[in-house]
Amino acid sequence: MIASTLAEWGLSVRAFPAEVRRAAQRHLFDGLANAVGAVRTGAVSAAATVAAELGGPREATILGRGPRVSAPAAALANGSLVHALDFDDTHAGGLIHATAVVLPAALAVGEQTAASGPAVLDAAIVGYEAACRIAAAVPHGFHARGLHATMVAGVFSSALVAARLSGLDAERTTHALGIAGSQAGGLLAFLGTGASTKQLHPGFASHAGILAARLAAAGATGPETVFDGPYGIYDALAEGHADRASIVRDLGQRWETTRIGIKPYPACQLSHATLDATAAALATRPFRPGDVDHIVARVHPDSASVVCDTSRDLTRPASDYAAKFSLPWSVAALVVDGRLGLDTFEPDSIRRPEVAELAGRVHVEITPSDGVAADAPGAVRVVLRDGANIHGSVPRSAGGPDNPLTDEGLIAKATGLAGRDATPLFDAVRELDQHPDLAPLLDALARLLPSSAKERP
Repeated sequence: MIASTLAEWGLSVRAFPAEVRRAAQRHLFDGLANAVGAVRTGAVSAAATVAAELGGPREATILGRGPRVSAPAAALANGSLVHALDFDDTHAGGLIHATAVVLPAALAVGEQTAASGPAVLDAAIVGYEAACRIAAAVPHGFHARGLHATMVAGVFSSALVAARLSGLDAERTTHALGIAGSQAGGLLAFLGTGASTKQLHPGFASHAGILAARLAAAGATGPETVFDGPYGIYDALAEGHADRASIVRDLGQRWETTRIGIKPYPACQLSHATLDATAAALATRPFRPGDVDHIVARVHPDSASVVCDTSRDLTRPASDYAAKFSLPWSVAALVVDGRLGLDTFEPDSIRRPEVAELAGRVHVEITPSDGVAADAPGAVRVVLRDGANIHGSVPRSAGGPDNPLTDEGLIAKATGLAGRDATPLFDAVRELDQHPDLAPLLDALARLLPSSAKERP
């Protein structure tokens, strides 16, 4: 069975190539920076408030809060914080935010068990492989059924991370994966509203995965057929053919951890190729919004169903988060401002009439292409009022494994999120392999947070 094979590998693997460890460190750093940005802006503060109220044994830290709470409660808050700004990383094949579900479980259970830095990094890599492979086995399949793949796959990665750090055996870990499957979900109903549920999904997944591991440790059992079926997650929650065997195919040889992209824009990943193509058009021949008659964007059909859904108002989004899921609005904002940043999606910014007016002149051509939507090419044609046409295109969006952010670019992104130099945190994450515990990482993180718990047990 796939669950037992994944469990056995996830517990036993010890050798990780240097490039895989390096990739994981970069993603953990990016995730922590995103959480700092969320603390600074007060995004999804409800998750941290509720987690603090849940309390429990003093096992783990809620970022930006104190005192410590139970590991599941901390993961609930921290998972929501990592994903709050939708600026966290994305695995194109599975279309999931991998760090948002891996980091909270690794950090919380790592603190709970007093794990070493290398042990936490190893567990995180195992979690990355599980989350990405489970989602990528059915590209866009969960989304097509109205479910958020990040939460569906995230319950399993969190369970596996927790099981490894907690010292469960293979049998109990298999049960943990089976139990986690009954908590997989996450509705995409937020798309047409201003709801914050998408931001909460990684927190739900991390919380559920840790609980699944604890339940298995206490003797609860779960179906080892959770992936294979019948009535497994692909039967119940996904549309289309699922390549279930790919979850465990080439484990330890093919590393999906190195295939995760880091976002340069705080907007839905499915818009990024079009945004890069728009930036390319602006670089070819600078133009102003008033020069534009209309813009035609060629968009993958799976992307269009999420970021070009005409059942909602794409020109006047209902919230800052809805704006991140409107390709026409994001393209218009890029043209108007010449850039996209966190401030682009602030409440006052999304109500600007000049952006709404230009967004109404952004048209979409559904254009199938080989491969998954998040790794599709981007192309725009800007038709000016004088009749000129400006073309912009990219083979795939920036930030992915074939066109990654440099370390300097990653630190610059984190510094913007934190409002202060993030280099010390970058160094602490890069040195995680050398630390006997998580204290140096947590200390560096505390210095970056505007208000954080410096308390130690």
